[in-house]
Amino acid sequence: MVATAVTASFIPVVPSPDSGKGKQTQLGGGSASLRGLQPRNGLCGGLQVKANAHAPPKVNDTVKVEDDLPSSSSLTHAPRTFINQLPDWSMLLAAITTAFLAAEKQWMMLDWKPRRPDMLVDPFGIGKIVEDGLVFRQNFSIRSYEIGADKTASIETMMNHLQETALNHVKTAGLLGDGFGSTPEMCKKNLIWVVTKMQVVVDRYPKWGDVVQVDTWVSASGKNGMRRDWLVRDAQTGEILTRASSVWVMMNKVTRKLSKIPEEVRGEIGTYFVDSAPVVEEDKRKLSKLDDSANFIRTGLSPRWSDLDVNQHVNNVKYIGWILESAPQPLLESHELCAMTLEYRRECGRNSVLDSLTDISGANVGSLADGGLFECKHLLRLEDGAEIVRGRTEWRSKSANNFGVLSQVSAEST
Repeated sequence: MVATAVTASFIPVVPSPDSGKGKQTQLGGGSASLRGLQPRNGLCGGLQVKANAHAPPKVNDTVKVEDDLPSSSSLTHAPRTFINQLPDWSMLLAAITTAFLAAEKQWMMLDWKPRRPDMLVDPFGIGKIVEDGLVFRQNFSIRSYEIGADKTASIETMMNHLQETALNHVKTAGLLGDGFGSTPEMCKKNLIWVVTKMQVVVDRYPKWGDVVQVDTWVSASGKNGMRRDWLVRDAQTGEILTRASSVWVMMNKVTRKLSKIPEEVRGEIGTYFVDSAPVVEEDKRKLSKLDDSANFIRTGLSPRWSDLDVNQHVNNVKYIGWILESAPQPLLESHELCAMTLEYRRECGRNSVLDSLTDISGANVGSLADGGLFECKHLLRLEDGAEIVRGRTEWRSKSANNFGVLSQVSAEST
């Protein structure tokens, strides 16, 4: 009987024409009557169930299950209409609701805290070409391993940024061949670029966490040379931090001799040349040669395997570190390098052993604490006396803040 009531509550029953005459319908041979089931007016397929006032008849202990189920002939289904043929949209609505709630939860979990302006700069891209396709621009973030005791970037860090932008400029322009900054035509002729002169002026060193913006472009230098300039700015303020200018020539990587620029190579790179003056005015003062009478000499320097680049010689940035190896410690502690001119005379190989010489012009170590500007002459040579690099550096007193940091570090270490 319970099964009958439950089934009737979900399956609409349309009364037969004789239902109003009190005709009884027997279910499974029992005496149950459907006279109490009347359709409710105004409701489609709705049923109104009235309780039977009489007690239900006694049934035997053994009841056949199939006797309690209505037969297919005893129930009349509702006619097929447009309404009851519509699909059940409840499952679709439930899925949409679940997806909406999940998306809302993820949206509320987002961190909407305001960020520092320097955090919004993406310093990790390879860079882009700007200024009508003639200037390459790339950002760098100053990392913790690129700074010194005064929390500012080292000169080697700045030089590595310059070299990286130069190579990425060639790569982004679609001119990178199989070599280290060599074009396809240069690779066919076994040619590579080598630097002959570098001038750098540092107005201010960036600090740890700063983001610097490096712009670089190329120009012609004489008949068989190329000049590359760099301009380094603070990415947030636009303040100029460093200016650098260099001259490059071609060398045959098989014979290790200098070469003229072939017309095929000139056709590749000529369209990228900018007709502009050097960003650093050329220092035409002659770099004098040092000898064993120099104030400071450091001997026995040798390159490691990691100091070699893909052209199988020591990278030019490494030379700067070797030059500073012979600089006096009091100068490094109280002053910072603000200008540098280097002339590269020959390359350095894996098995080379070098000497580093430094001479302070017009000063002695005792007067370094007085501050002011100092100029140093440098020479990097092989053990047999062959010159690798001649150089000249200028030094200025470190700022009071940086000097205070150094003093604090020294006090804590003692």
